[in-house]
Amino acid sequence: MDAQAKAETMLDRSMISGELPDPPIAQLLGVRVIAVLQGESQLELEAGPQHSNPMGTLHGGVLCDLADLAMGAAYASTLDRGETFTTLELKINFLRPVWKEKLFAVGKIVNRGRTVGMVECDITDSQGRLVAKATSTCLTLQKERHRNR
Repeated sequence: MDAQAKAETMLDRSMISGELPDPPIAQLLGVRVIAVLQGESQLELEAGPQHSNPMGTLHGGVLCDLADLAMGAAYASTLDRGETFTTLELKINFLRPVWKEKLFAVGKIVNRGRTVGMVECDITDSQGRLVAKATSTCLTLQKERHRNR
């Protein structure tokens, strides 16, 4: 990818610069984007009672959303102008319960093909312990070819 194309990728100019707002789901959950680099992202969430399930621990869907946002940001950082993407598959392993805790999500590209890529995410707590691990398969789409689908 040449320098001009890189400068025009989806996230190089967006949430970190404040030019674009965080996605609505991130705002709803309180997820904060810390960094988006080429093929990698870092997000955080201050998990609390507002995110709990009936047992009082962090709802697994919130961890899925956090991981999905981190993996999506990492993947989006590799898109060329005129490209978008969709998630084909997401898998997560829950490894440690959480009640009230600052969580950190790091999304990284594992493999990026021309149209299909694999991304992973580690979610850790403030003590560096692994809380959840997720993987996702993404499909790159050309905006004009896939409009209104």
